[in-house]
Order: sequence, then structure tokens, then C-alpha cells
Amino acid sequence: MKVLVAMSGGVDSSVAALLLREQGHDVVGVTMRLWGGESDTGCCSVSDVDDARRVAQQIGVDHLVFNFTEEFHDKVVNPYVNSHQVGLTPNPCIECNRHLKFDKLIERGRELGFDAVATGHHARIAADDSGVLRVARGADSQKDQSYVVHMLSGDDLAYTLFPVGHLVKSDVRALAARVDLRTAAKPDSQDVCFIGSTVGRDGFLGSRVEFHAANVVDTSGEHVGTVNAVELVTVGQRRGLNLGGGPPRYVVDVDVSERKVVVGSEDDLLTDGVTVAQLAWPHDFDSDIVGTRVLVQGSAHGARAEACAVSLADGELVLEWTRRQRRIAPGQSVVFYDLSDTFVVGGGVVSR
Repeated sequence: MKVLVAMSGGVDSSVAALLLREQGHDVVGVTMRLWGGESDTGCCSVSDVDDARRVAQQIGVDHLVFNFTEEFHDKVVNPYVNSHQVGLTPNPCIECNRHLKFDKLIERGRELGFDAVATGHHARIAADDSGVLRVARGADSQKDQSYVVHMLSGDDLAYTLFPVGHLVKSDVRALAARVDLRTAAKPDSQDVCFIGSTVGRDGFLGSRVEFHAANVVDTSGEHVGTVNAVELVTVGQRRGLNLGGGPPRYVVDVDVSERKVVVGSEDDLLTDGVTVAQLAWPHDFDSDIVGTRVLVQGSAHGARAEACAVSLADGELVLEWTRRQRRIAPGQSVVFYDLSDTFVVGGGVVSR
């Protein structure tokens, strides 16, 4: 089988290519050049491209570079900036996986005649009880990345391979060390690739949008302080509000247009449900989602909470928590799993 392997320059994608090569597949590695600006974090630096190229040489496969900088800017960077301007808390890594690491990769793979594409994500593709392919959790619960690849459709799943999804991270590194891959001990990327460590989120956004001061009020409407940049405030935030002493207070709402931030106690953060838009279903599950109980995950490695889908209308799904949960910031992605906590049912973005 002819497989196009996305090689980010990290150990997981390096081992993904190695395993496929050892299984006898015709492997070609590709590194996607995404962020065109300066970067010293994430997976888009010049050194990462070089690491991927050298690993490809080590395992004896061809290596390509696809330039998707324009698409990355349009689909990931611009929405990230625009979301902050309206008080949302976006997840750029989800959008990068959605639009670049899969949509563009799969499109290019098919154009070039490959039989499949592969990545180093810690997730699995498996059939459920009805024989339908779904994204499933990776074998390593600490590294599971099913959350960030939840949007893959049925057709995409049939064309995609996750060669390291059945391995724990220590085994991945051991495999890399066995053949002395240069990425064997390379640390995992943790940060947003287009935000440099010296600039930070504040500096990155501050060079692109105008910040506005805002009043901070409590849940009764009493003025308790101000913030310098309402665009940088997110629901659930506790630190950086400069509210002085007293009991902890958390952001429970952000209204950029009114220049207002509402804070409250930890109990004030609790809510009965969540509304999700921009829905993605691996298959036609949306037709009977209402009444279904699912486990909901609100961050890449967050805890799961049980909820019931109570309504689906106008592209928005309303979920009611079995037990009240903390608010999830609007703009964040949530992923639904079956009650076995194995298979992805769907996902979307928290709306207001």
C-alpha cells in the first residue's frame, strides 16, 4: 500500500513512518509548512522540518514539504484572532487538525494517488458493535488524542491510519531508540506553534487587535474592578483579574461589546447544561442523538462528565448534565464519547 505519512519532526510521527515502512508499505513522508512567521514553540519550526527530513533519510523513505501557510493563516490564525475580539476562547489546534492536518493532507494524498494517509496521533480507528468505523481512544490514556481528531468523517477514517495509536508513549520512544532515530528523546510539543515563547498570547494578539479595558462586576452587578484587555479574559479564569483579597472569584461571563466581565464564586461557575454548535459527526448519528446519554470532554486531556442530549435544532445541540458542571468557555471544543468512554460519537464548539 502506498501511504503518505505526515511527519511533524516529533517522535510519534517518526515512529508511525518507521512502523509502516517495516510493515512493507511504500511510504513517503511529508512535512506541512504551516506557520510562516517566527516560531520557537509547537511543531512548525525550521528545526522540526529538518528533523522530519533526517528521520526520513534514516528509515529510507522519500520526504516532501507541502506549503500550506496561506491556508493555515486563513483557517487557523485569522479565526483565532477574530474569536478573541468577540470574547470567545478558541482552540487553534483543533482547527489545524480539521482544516490542515486532515482536510488538506487527505485531499493532497488522494490527488497524488496514495492509498492512505497516516499521522502520529495517539488515537485508534476501530469498528463499533455495528461494524461502523469510528475514532477510538488511544492505548495510552495519558497521551490520548482522540479529542483533537474527533471531526474525521467516515470517508476520512477509511483513508486514514494511526500507526502508534495502539502503543503507549514509552513503547514509541523505545521503538525510536531501537533504530537510533534522532527524535527518540525529543520532548513533545505543547504550545501553539504561531505564538512564540518570548511574545506570548498577549503580545501576539496585541500586535493584531486593539485591546479594550472593561469593568468587572459581581453576579449582583456591583462594580469590583477593571481589566485592561477584555479580549484576553476567558470564562473560568481566576488569576490576573487584580481584584485584591477575599475569597476566590472566577469569570462566569465575558461581554466584549459591553466591555463587561462578570465574576462569581466557584458555585456560580456551575451550570445545568451546555449548548454546542459547529457540530461534527463521524457518521449520520445526529438523526437519533436526542435522548442519548454521552460522556463529554471539554479539553484535550480533561475529565469526562455524563450528559443527555435534550434537543437538536438549527445546528445547535443542547446537552443537560447528569450532575452540574463548570461552565466551558464559549469557543472551546467539546467531544462526545459513548458511555464506555471508547468511541467518539461527535463533537462541536461551545456557543453562547
